[in-house]
Amino acid sequence: MASLSPLPSPDFDLSPEALVAARPWLKRHAMDGLLLEDVPLNAIADALGTPTYVYSAGTIRTRLAALTKALAGLNCQIHFAVKANDHQAVLRLMQQGGAGADVVSGGELLRARRAGILPRHIVFSGVGKTVDEIRLALSQGIYQLNVESAEELETISAIAASMGQTADIVLRINPDVDAGTHAKITTGKADNKFGIPYDDAAALYAHAATLPGIRPQGLALHIGSQILNMAPYRAAFARAAELIRHLRASGQTVTRMDCGGGIGILYADAPEASPEAFAGAIRQAFGGMDLSLATEPGRWLVGPAGVLLSSVILTKAEGRFTVLDAAMNDLVRPAMYDAFHAIVPVGPNNGGELSPTDLVGPVCETGDTFARARPMPRLAPGARVAILEAGAYGAVMGSTYNSRTLPAIAMVDGGHWATIRARQSIEAIWAGETVPDFLG
Repeated sequence: MASLSPLPSPDFDLSPEALVAARPWLKRHAMDGLLLEDVPLNAIADALGTPTYVYSAGTIRTRLAALTKALAGLNCQIHFAVKANDHQAVLRLMQQGGAGADVVSGGELLRARRAGILPRHIVFSGVGKTVDEIRLALSQGIYQLNVESAEELETISAIAASMGQTADIVLRINPDVDAGTHAKITTGKADNKFGIPYDDAAALYAHAATLPGIRPQGLALHIGSQILNMAPYRAAFARAAELIRHLRASGQTVTRMDCGGGIGILYADAPEASPEAFAGAIRQAFGGMDLSLATEPGRWLVGPAGVLLSSVILTKAEGRFTVLDAAMNDLVRPAMYDAFHAIVPVGPNNGGELSPTDLVGPVCETGDTFARARPMPRLAPGARVAILEAGAYGAVMGSTYNSRTLPAIAMVDGGHWATIRARQSIEAIWAGETVPDFLG
């Protein structure tokens, strides 16, 4: 099974200073140590303790602006994939930058609305929308529901008709294209649970046009996540464009194409996907087709903007293991996907010889490992490290396994920073639990 974040080549420089130099949103100060934008990360750790997530508002703005510029002239709306990072401060940045939201649950829909994202800028994806979620989406008047199956189409029709509404829908097709990414996050192959088989889509679209409460508007697709090569996009988009031409030739109205998301970022030494190349693939397939286009980026917008700060508890076995206070419940990607994350010391004095060490967490699972044989300077107890590219699928996937509290979260903006989520108290973990009377 391929790693979600490709491992670096053997000759890749994994030294902390090389890793920092490759990321313009980070810099090393001789006295203050590692800075995110202009804020010393040690200052945040001193105030909030560790583990703590820190997000860079400036980096998110810059990346959203870059993607918006790349898509200029395509009549393409950006819908941020809320599942990547659902914090209200992050969603507010998206709203301020002109992005809408791609949601996959009723909870995410309400989060997006609370952040000020308008219903007409929200699309609802997902293979298992409940009756209550469909009712919520229709009552909110969102832009569209991305329909994943014939069964779901019938359910939406019945609900919309009972509410006296007409649902704008697109059919999410499964183009059977291998995105070349980790098996657990590929979504566009025939054996994945997502979408409508390509060969069934034309007949189902025609059927949708006859249903009460349904207004078919177009197609959607999403082939996977952390995609670095544009070839899978080009193949999937070409199949979608062919289907649109067929539908129109048969008399159907097709006005929208949701191109999905999944463009990958830098984790190791593989170059991140270019927004210009992604926009070029969209333009090549759909340019001149008179469509309202959409895309659903998540990781590319927020992944690089986040770091997870952690402190060393101890080293053991003559430095073979460095035990951190962050764990797999704080950042599950390495345990779940064997994902690579760059890790660098936070302090200013990181000279000296580098030696390989396994950076591990304290949870009672062998999988609670962030990195193996990673070259690091000697890290004494209390020293701090930053786990990089943690802004996507990090805190949002956190848990309280081993009764470990959820970490604090801070946001920096230029030289300013603020706490945007306080560290969870231990009492809050069991606050909703009750003991039944029959236990005495």
